[in-house]
Amino acid sequence: MSHTTQAYRVHQDDDRKISSSFDEMVLESPVAGEVLVKVAYSSVNYKDALACTGAGKIVRGFPRVAGIDLAGTVVESGDDRYAAGDEVVLTGYSHGESLDGGYTQLAKVSADYLVPLPAGISLLEAMSLGTAGFTAALSVHRLQQVDIKPDGGPILVTGATGGVGSIAIDLLAGQGYEVAAFTGKVDQTDYLKSLGASQVVNRHELELGSRPLEKGLWGGAVDTVGDETLAWLTRTVNPWGAIASCGLAGGITLNTTVMPFIIRGITLLGIDSVLCPMPIREQVWARLAGDLKPRNLETIANVVDFEQLPAQFDQFLKGTIKGRIVVKIGD
Repeated sequence: MSHTTQAYRVHQDDDRKISSSFDEMVLESPVAGEVLVKVAYSSVNYKDALACTGAGKIVRGFPRVAGIDLAGTVVESGDDRYAAGDEVVLTGYSHGESLDGGYTQLAKVSADYLVPLPAGISLLEAMSLGTAGFTAALSVHRLQQVDIKPDGGPILVTGATGGVGSIAIDLLAGQGYEVAAFTGKVDQTDYLKSLGASQVVNRHELELGSRPLEKGLWGGAVDTVGDETLAWLTRTVNPWGAIASCGLAGGITLNTTVMPFIIRGITLLGIDSVLCPMPIREQVWARLAGDLKPRNLETIANVVDFEQLPAQFDQFLKGTIKGRIVVKIGD
């Protein structure tokens, strides 16, 4: 059986120039191991903006349906784990890059990559979180696994006004941590404090220092920036603190020494939300529907219609994005 769908795809011409557009596609019914999903919502992430504008070499194989997230309802299933009517969420696994993604009314995906939508969370809430929210939750989850407790000092969240940062502040504050928001957008102080930040650190006024060990300031950190900021964090986290490294907005290098690790015993946690093992993925999504459920998603998320999608990318590339952009695709 054939299904017609409207999708937003990335193209590359003979001169390797990237463009993106709404296209009509025809999908065949799923075969064994596949599931056809009616997409209700997707979201916009920095990686989506890079892919759809060609500002970054993200997409492999053209044309490619963009969108690294989706949440929706199963229409047809070629896998015993899912049946028509089941609500599901998908993030990661290179969708929107080397596999077709979520910017489509109907998506045919591998059942192995789906997570059943946990009770206690809606499809809209799932995409208000999306990859950014899952990354933030995985960061908090990993910090707690290495015994970072609220009495160990404030947790610094870098890139605080972005999707990961905004949700990380909400989650940490909800778990009883004192949260410090690290940002250059001090005009967003009221927004950050409404999410639960108790202090805002202006990165433009901060002296990073250069000694192998600086004064301990933080019980831990969720870092979306990398480069000099992450190096500074290794020097300023308190003894036996930990850093969840989940982004590279500031660069990919890390120039530090072993001293924070062998003198203060700090832990550097790598956060990979793309290929996170399914048992951990399901556990984190269950927590997002339970004890880690954000309190301020309506403040963080802005919902736009599918046809408004192309207008959203510029704010990511310019670094003016605040919170999350959710794309309403279906009913």
